[in-house]
Amino acid sequence: MSGSKNQSRPVARHRGEPARRNKSRSTLRRAASNFGTGQRMAVVAGVVAVFLGAGAATQAAGQALNAQDMSRTSESRAADHSATPSATATPSASASASPKPSATATPSQAPAPAPAAVAPQAAAPAAPAAPPAPAAPAAPVALDDPSGAQAYAASILPSYGWGQGEMSALVTLWNKESDWRTTATNASSGAYGIGQSLPGDKMASEGADWQTNYQTQIRWGLNYIKQRYGSPSAAWSFHLAHNWY
Repeated sequence: MSGSKNQSRPVARHRGEPARRNKSRSTLRRAASNFGTGQRMAVVAGVVAVFLGAGAATQAAGQALNAQDMSRTSESRAADHSATPSATATPSASASASPKPSATATPSQAPAPAPAAVAPQAAAPAAPAAPPAPAAPAAPVALDDPSGAQAYAASILPSYGWGQGEMSALVTLWNKESDWRTTATNASSGAYGIGQSLPGDKMASEGADWQTNYQTQIRWGLNYIKQRYGSPSAAWSFHLAHNWY
């Protein structure tokens, strides 16, 4: 009996080893399905170890579980590390987190004042332009207007103390002398104007326009008649006797 028992033990040991191996293999496979790449490599190592012996398989499985725990621990630490800010933040991160001092906070950083603008030198005042020379007055134009001259003479007769009865004698007298033309000129004597002044510039006593203005000539002629003859009718009578007055 002892001999048979001794012989059965190895057989039983050999029979139990495949079952253990299969169980170990299924355990490793389940673990491998839940592991990452690194964990799967550990599982593969464990599977290889199964073929090397049951003891090695158990040891490999333990190592695989330890590797799983270490992997989970490292992943947890990595997650915590990424969730919490690093105590040794880079200068750029700390600089961005803390407010930057204003560029104008200190006098040393204040911008230099711009140089004062230099006022342009005032130009010397230009010499005043000489005023334009006045245009020469247009030469007066003599106006021969017998009817206008007679109407003016009739309007001023009362100022000399004469009635309108003297107007007919005056019209006859000056028709004979000049036909009441302002520019009438005696070719032989040079007498000029309505009253035939000799010389003509005597009439300048009544106005500088004696050559062109019949009113100036009429005032001079009436003054001459009053001073020399007393009235136009008396002047006409003298003219009839002497052909001049």
